[in-house]
Amino acid sequence: MNKAPFFWDKYSDQPSVIKDKSYKKAMRKKYIIDYIKMLFSSFFILPLAIFLMKLFRGKEELSKIEFIGLGVNLDKDDGNNIQQELIEELGVKNLIIRIPLWDMQNIDSYVEFAKSFNQNSSKNILLNIMQDRTHIENKELLKKDLEVIFSKFSSFVNEYQIGTTINRAKWGFFAVKEYLEVFKVAQDIRDEKYKDLKLIGPSTIDFEYYYNVRAMFNLYNVKYDKVSSLLYVDRRGAPSNTQYGFFDTKNKIDLLYSLCKLSTKTNDEVYITEVNWPLSNTAPYAPTSEHECISNEDYSKYMLEYLETTRKSKKIQKVFWHQLIAPGYGLVDNRDGKIIKLPQFYVLKEFLNAK
Repeated sequence: MNKAPFFWDKYSDQPSVIKDKSYKKAMRKKYIIDYIKMLFSSFFILPLAIFLMKLFRGKEELSKIEFIGLGVNLDKDDGNNIQQELIEELGVKNLIIRIPLWDMQNIDSYVEFAKSFNQNSSKNILLNIMQDRTHIENKELLKKDLEVIFSKFSSFVNEYQIGTTINRAKWGFFAVKEYLEVFKVAQDIRDEKYKDLKLIGPSTIDFEYYYNVRAMFNLYNVKYDKVSSLLYVDRRGAPSNTQYGFFDTKNKIDLLYSLCKLSTKTNDEVYITEVNWPLSNTAPYAPTSEHECISNEDYSKYMLEYLETTRKSKKIQKVFWHQLIAPGYGLVDNRDGKIIKLPQFYVLKEFLNAK
């Protein structure tokens, strides 16, 4: 992802903000009809979902081991199996691994990386297939590369998140319509050749559920096997803090679950596939400005509160913490070639192993 105006920030592990404002404005203008459809459907669906959200009951409360997952990345691999050892120490069974479509030339390295975590104990792996503008625009290339991914991973990976962060232009999508078309390509391949695979979407970030409405209430022939959400909360505060005076983490989950119950495009199984807090004094590795960053102590406290809140809601099947090694927001700092386990690493370890 280094083709103007899209550039990857290797420090914060995400795309940089698009600086070409005229391009971004033109692309959004191109899809003005889709934005109108999103606004119109949200006007009717969101109030209904809010009205009904407390009526829908969750399922069973899962064990911590079954519930909690963690992100690991090939670009953090040092050849010494550090991530594999850290995962074993934590006792994590669920992993999410990013596969950037713009890095297909290294696909075999991703396969070997994913397999390496199953050497000592079996892991449940979710592949996060990350889009770029080239694959969004070129459906033939998208189809070819998705077929390669499915063929190489399907023997040991059953779940695939199709696309990520679809409501941020810097990630490549300028309308939900574009995402639905990408998901349909993946769905068609799955239905034809890999019927046992589970496809997960639509992967919206933050509390912008009007994007969920557009992705989950439409006339496209798509259906998500599970719903994924990158449900971040107050970047400086606790999960109990509210947005719009009412929506704390629990109520945001209730509303998302309500949308799932009302939609014919999915069932009521929900994964939170990315969440964290940014860490103070870690620029340029922090994904936000210093104003939003917090201490390791607050990070640990908020992490536990978030995991407890989501688990006790009984409406979330898995939460994948983002991620194991990341100096600006993770559990382990790897700057200067040193592996430093931060306080939140030990807090999560204790949480996972507590009765």
